[in-house]
Amino acid sequence: MAKLHTRMEHLMFKRYSFGAASSGLLTLALLVSAGHAYAQPVAPQSTATNQQLLDSFSSSPTRATFQGGETIYRSMCQGCHMPNGEGAHSGAGFFPDLRKNQKLGAGAYPAMVVVNGLHGMPPFGAWMDDQQVADVVNYIRTHFNNDYKDTVRPDDVKQFRGAR
Repeated sequence: MAKLHTRMEHLMFKRYSFGAASSGLLTLALLVSAGHAYAQPVAPQSTATNQQLLDSFSSSPTRATFQGGETIYRSMCQGCHMPNGEGAHSGAGFFPDLRKNQKLGAGAYPAMVVVNGLHGMPPFGAWMDDQQVADVVNYIRTHFNNDYKDTVRPDDVKQFRGAR
């Protein structure tokens, strides 16, 4: 978009041999076609009220207070792992794809990673209690084309606190 904008400015302020009037028409044609190519209507992202949005945040500055695997994922995980679990492999970093991820087969692995972090992923153990960790791990293990039947229980998570 920046290159197009720079080119349009160049055309608007430079006069070519075909004169100012035709240059103005050319600029107008470029603006119209640019608008068609780049101006996309944006649908509202949320119909939630302000109170609902406020209630979706944690009420504690040091602990996550929201509950449920999907809510925790949407609040804490999808910023890196993306809404559909596809992860990211370029740009600001590498965030693993959670879809059909064989590393999630053993529930202990994602539980340990969520609690203690791994590579670039920060540890969330201080922010989440054992139930929250179990909930989000079970959520990712049963969504995003993962179908692992065994569940992680809060008691399973305890063993990973402080372990590295």
